[in-house]
Amino acid sequence: MTQAPAPSRATAVDMTHRQILEALSGLLLGMFVAILSSTVVSNALPRIITELHGGQSAYTWVVTSTLLATTATTPLWGMLADLTSKKVLVQLALAIYVLGSVLAGLSQSTEQLIACRVLQGVGAGGLTALAQVIMATMIAPRERGRYSGYLGAVMAVGTIGGPLIGGVIVDTSWLGWRWCFYVGVPFAVLALLVLQKTLHLPVVKREAKIDWWGATLITAAVSVLLIWVSLAGDKYDWLSWQTAVMVAGALLLAALAVRVETRASEPVIPPHLFRNRTITLAVVASVAVGVGMFGASVFLSQYFQISRGESPTMSGLMTLPMILGLLVSSTVTGRIITNTGRWKRYLVAGSALLTVGFALMGTLRADTDYWLLSSYMALIGIGLGMTMQNLVLAVQNTVGAHELGAASSVAAFFRSLGGAIGVSALGAVLGHKVKDYIADGLAGLGIPASGSGGDGTLPDVHTLPAPIRAVVESAYGHGAGDIFLAAAPFGLIALIAVSFIKEVPLRRHNSDPIAAEVEQESAVAAGGGAAVARTGIRD
Repeated sequence: MTQAPAPSRATAVDMTHRQILEALSGLLLGMFVAILSSTVVSNALPRIITELHGGQSAYTWVVTSTLLATTATTPLWGMLADLTSKKVLVQLALAIYVLGSVLAGLSQSTEQLIACRVLQGVGAGGLTALAQVIMATMIAPRERGRYSGYLGAVMAVGTIGGPLIGGVIVDTSWLGWRWCFYVGVPFAVLALLVLQKTLHLPVVKREAKIDWWGATLITAAVSVLLIWVSLAGDKYDWLSWQTAVMVAGALLLAALAVRVETRASEPVIPPHLFRNRTITLAVVASVAVGVGMFGASVFLSQYFQISRGESPTMSGLMTLPMILGLLVSSTVTGRIITNTGRWKRYLVAGSALLTVGFALMGTLRADTDYWLLSSYMALIGIGLGMTMQNLVLAVQNTVGAHELGAASSVAAFFRSLGGAIGVSALGAVLGHKVKDYIADGLAGLGIPASGSGGDGTLPDVHTLPAPIRAVVESAYGHGAGDIFLAAAPFGLIALIAVSFIKEVPLRRHNSDPIAAEVEQESAVAAGGGAAVARTGIRD
């Protein structure tokens, strides 16, 4: 009897390992651009907001606006990927990103900057969603962990390099902070050229209606919620008529979005996906991870520069333990998952490390020893590396090839949503805490709380008198600890969610999950495998 052939490592488009790497080169370069667009600004943001005369609210919304745009457009990009050329879409996303970056660099006020960051977020949403979709199209689930490790490594390099590049740019007098937005443009142009040459995927074109109403209602519901969170406690009380109106409005818009999605022929977020237990639990975990990943870590540069008085460049260097932890864990776990096909244990371990890391960071103060801070950040980085990409992988493993775009974008959507909510909510918490801490500290000195950060503007600690500087540094240090402590329960929610996910070993091909099992059993019974004919128009 002839031995059945080993499961093939061929992809849905019959690509060799070398061809996959060539095709991924432009895609990974595009992802690097998307990561760079957010991280390069992180250490420069305190300086940017100070020079544009913005406050804590503006600081929060420069980040939140991009995340909101990314969140709102991710499922739309994912749906389009199931309908038309993925190659054209990813190139369009890069072009939108370049336009947003150039305009952001020309901004003259925080309002203009926020508007341009929205445009950047639209492009970044496309790059984020399409990277996962294209990888899923080319690579079978069992092999995807290996290549997801490459994606995690690129994300880590972008996250490491971004703050360092941004810090150097801001600290270089003849460049200035505007070059933080221009620096990604050459990489985006190079990615466009590489993608044009190397990326060739099947295109299945069909008649379809884009769910504009669903996309609009989802965006509106999230926007109203974030506006409420960022303004409550500052412009009006948490318990006020404004709060009642905005919360009720957000819930009404969300209910309308659900109704529209259940009736749409091509919904942006297909409701039937949530009948799958793995997808539902992965979405819950993605929201929680997003809150922690974006909501807490985005304020680290503010802590280093204001609470510890470090330069933007040094702030980037001081976050290396977290980024190196992310790099190592994502690469190593990706390889192990490819070899074993098992992924749940890494989601559980990663979520546990996130929870512990955030809880320990809750002890953060202005004078916390850096070696302690480094170990806490490393735990968070390792936890993120074990959860981020593997949550998407778990989702992709449960759907057929025709829904890879929708399923991948759903996971990315809710992770970005969690990040947007986290940045907005934790930014509001930080602003309120810092204001109270500064007021208390200055009251002890007999000084009114104005002109030193107590009035909502970001202070330049290097220009403050020593007694006031000590109060401001202590306030921002204590406030940073508070927001990490507030993020810890979200890590626990992620841990609980992934613990209840039923592990299904990763498939070795991209066919429909149920049909794949039947096909594999038939092939084993027949003592051989059947070749699956693949048709499609190539880009």
